[in-house]
Amino acid sequence: MEGSAATGTGVSLGAIKELLQEERFVDFLKEDFDVKTYTAQSIHQAVIAEQLAKLAQGISQLDKELHLQVVARHEDLLAQATGIESLEGVLQMMQTRIAALQSAVDRIRAKIVDPYNRIVSRTAQLARLQAACDLLRRIIRILYLSKRLHGQLQGGSREITKAAQSLNELGENPLRSRSDL
Repeated sequence: MEGSAATGTGVSLGAIKELLQEERFVDFLKEDFDVKTYTAQSIHQAVIAEQLAKLAQGISQLDKELHLQVVARHEDLLAQATGIESLEGVLQMMQTRIAALQSAVDRIRAKIVDPYNRIVSRTAQLARLQAACDLLRRIIRILYLSKRLHGQLQGGSREITKAAQSLNELGENPLRSRSDL
């Protein structure tokens, strides 16, 4: 069957080449063909009817050749059309699977991203709480040292060395964290 198609192709290609080499089509096949120039020349030569008749005949021949090609390759064209239909089915199935995969990715993202964002938020909150607790501890230490110093100053000269030590501790800037030292 391929041999007959190949022979048909050889004859058809030969017929097409022969058709295109005819004098009436030579102008159309030139690289520098210009529609306006060709039309102006045809009008100028006053052979419009003759040109239209030749063109109509050429179109008729091309239609016949196209019909012969379709008839000769009827089964191949049907097979390709069937192949296209099956490819469209595969494409539709792939689009369905891609949509399902996208939906699964969205669900996984929701299961991962939302908890991650909560963890990030809570971690920042915890860091602020730790900083506040550290600051409160230092303030309590200052209050304790101030109270102790006040009591030592009330004790008179006996407590002067202890008061000096408490004053020194207060002067070390107890608001700075131990890691800053």
